[in-house]
Amino acid sequence: MLRITTHNSPELVTLQLEGSLAGPWVRELQECWQNASVGDRKQAVRFDLSGVTFVDAAGKEFLAARCGEGAEFVAAGCLMKSIVAEITRSPRLVRRVPGEAK
Repeated sequence: MLRITTHNSPELVTLQLEGSLAGPWVRELQECWQNASVGDRKQAVRFDLSGVTFVDAAGKEFLAARCGEGAEFVAAGCLMKSIVAEITRSPRLVRRVPGEAK
């Protein structure tokens, strides 16, 4: 189950998610995102993932695509912070820590 709440302001559209971003809920989020972003294309898009408890591969793919379009993410907890780091990471920007195994 996924709860999606849309918060609109002139500068920003925030999609607040709570629950599991998996299976048919990814398609539901895509529809909500498309409906929310139909208006002024100058609005920034933010996904508040603070209440998300699980993300499957399709959910990660959707979020990664939105990241590529410039979306922002808000995450809380180790799991969601890790997922956001994974989908926003650019191989060009990854730096190895001295002494770290390759």
